[in-house]
Amino acid sequence: MAIIKLQTEPIQVNELYQQLKDPKFGGIVTFNGTIREWTGDIQTQKIEYTAYHQMAIKELEKLAAPVEAKGARVIIVHRLGELAVTDEAVFIGVAMPHRKEAFEGCEYIIDHLKETVPIWKKELNKNETRWGGTMNGEDN
Repeated sequence: MAIIKLQTEPIQVNELYQQLKDPKFGGIVTFNGTIREWTGDIQTQKIEYTAYHQMAIKELEKLAAPVEAKGARVIIVHRLGELAVTDEAVFIGVAMPHRKEAFEGCEYIIDHLKETVPIWKKELNKNETRWGGTMNGEDN
């Protein structure tokens, strides 16, 4: 069963990575999404994440299920609350017997997470507050 968490505490990347290690897995792929300072000419000061908690967990479980069905170990952790530049916002880890499947599983989860999971981003910049990302659809 996948490890799925929404939390306000900092993400402990190394501890999560250690939970993916197993003699049967030869490929471990992780994605760490951090808060970047600059998006084009917009300077981010901080980001606040909120979620519809129960629904977000259910949607994350749905994303993990097809990857796990292929024999993977999956970990998904997303931060909520106020995050500063360089803080980890999301950790996704997929362990599989082979690297190709691990890469594919990790990419599938992060790509669909942004489309289906009710987690909202409020970005506070020097001159404005924006919800969800830049006007041209670019997101972190």
